[in-house]
Amino acid sequence: MKGLEFPIISTKVKGLTKKFDIESPKGRRSYFEAKVGDEVSHISKFLQNNTFVAYLIGKKSSGKGTYSKLFAEIFGEDKIAHVSVGDLIREADDWEKFKSTEKYKKAKNYYRGYVSWEEAVDAHLGRSVEKLLPTEFILALLKAHIDELSGKAVFIDGMPRNMDQISYSLYFRDLINFRHDPDMFILIDIAESIIEERMKYRVICPKCNTSRSTKLLITSKIEYQPAKADEDEGTYYLVCDNPSCSGVRMMPKKEGDKGGLDAIRGRLDTDEELLRKAFKLHGVPKVLLRNHIPVGDAKEKFDDYEITPEFVLKYNKKSKKVEVSEKPFVVLDDNGKKVNSLMAPAVVVCMIKQMVEVLDL
Repeated sequence: MKGLEFPIISTKVKGLTKKFDIESPKGRRSYFEAKVGDEVSHISKFLQNNTFVAYLIGKKSSGKGTYSKLFAEIFGEDKIAHVSVGDLIREADDWEKFKSTEKYKKAKNYYRGYVSWEEAVDAHLGRSVEKLLPTEFILALLKAHIDELSGKAVFIDGMPRNMDQISYSLYFRDLINFRHDPDMFILIDIAESIIEERMKYRVICPKCNTSRSTKLLITSKIEYQPAKADEDEGTYYLVCDNPSCSGVRMMPKKEGDKGGLDAIRGRLDTDEELLRKAFKLHGVPKVLLRNHIPVGDAKEKFDDYEITPEFVLKYNKKSKKVEVSEKPFVVLDDNGKKVNSLMAPAVVVCMIKQMVEVLDL
């Protein structure tokens, strides 16, 4: 991102030449043990009797959910909770069901705002754009949900979402009874060109909602449909290899994804403003994550398998099979420099290294 300096934190370990399968849970366990085993032990010990509150701030598709879920994979879902504010709001969309829950009763009790609870509910049920939803209503839902987490460390994804919520987030840990817990901002820098590539090539399984990319994250089986008379080329389909629904063709998640960044430009600009504001705040520790690395630094500071590959698909008419080759995924960052994208586990290694310092372990 222009004008902000995010550090490059090497994941290389001297003398470690083994290539790990970071696509599988078993391979990731070995990978994290080799790369940050000591740091993981320190954080695990901390989590035995302590928790923290972390606010994930990054542009759309920057990996907020992925990184927190990998963190939970390492330390256990009994210790870590990923809280998506967007999911909480959507949960309340089924209002007839939601208002009969204990969470609703708690949220109503927690609510403090400049409009009545009933008016806040009306704004939620009738909203045409998200900004009309009172922040105080979102806070009430969030506090009621966190009450259910039994003292887990919390990654909050989706707040702050606009500028007024920055101020709320600074004091939020006191409001949700994490009074003595350390809090932190986890700021994620991602090039907009990477976001665009992820959007254009993203597909999802209609059965299990597993997400993949025909360019950056393929499955083990790929089908090809020859071009029709009015088409220039055929279509490649990833086939979901989740054991629960293998054989299902994955489809584009949204029709508008192929249109690029124009449809979400307002959201991207707001996210960048939030990042800049949070970057300048004093008193709240920050974990600074880079999703991409200058090409010149990639080989020196990261192992090859930690760099995101670009998959090239080609249909072999003779064998009637789809052939797959790989090459480095290279794009221009927001400053016009050539960069490689990092695989998610490598970013999490950088996160763990910084969190040990933030938590003073």
